[in-house]
Amino acid sequence: MYAWLMRACGALAASTFGVITVLVCFDVLSRNLGLRSLPWINEVTEYALPLATLAAAPWLMWRNQHVRLDLLGAILSAQGQRRLDRLASVLGLVVSLVLTWYGTLTVLDSKAAGSVVLKALVFPEWWLYVPFPIGFALLALECGRRVVRPEGLVSEQGAAA
Repeated sequence: MYAWLMRACGALAASTFGVITVLVCFDVLSRNLGLRSLPWINEVTEYALPLATLAAAPWLMWRNQHVRLDLLGAILSAQGQRRLDRLASVLGLVVSLVLTWYGTLTVLDSKAAGSVVLKALVFPEWWLYVPFPIGFALLALECGRRVVRPEGLVSEQGAAA
């Protein structure tokens, strides 16, 4: 079930980046052909970038393809590297939980205020903030998994190492 959730995050990120690419290409092409551009394309791509990033982050970490400082891995012993990985996972867990908490507060505050985005598209402002606590909650989940089971990390192919 967990692997399915992480793969779904990757699929969401990939499809979101795909939609962004198609929309931007369509917008550029239509402008260069002198056709009328759709006014909401810039907004949709602007709002989709954080969604794609927050969906990709836990998936990349799950696949062990996140940003790492390889220099330390080269100079530390295997045991030292495991300790450093666990420490980084604990720090990632704490930071992700804090950001999940504040992201949730932001969503709730925006919803309570009844704020609305008034541009080409009109919708409740809190919709923009929802991916933030969800994405960081998923990162916290993956960091927590790495703290509890560091030996069960996933390889680049997505299979348990």
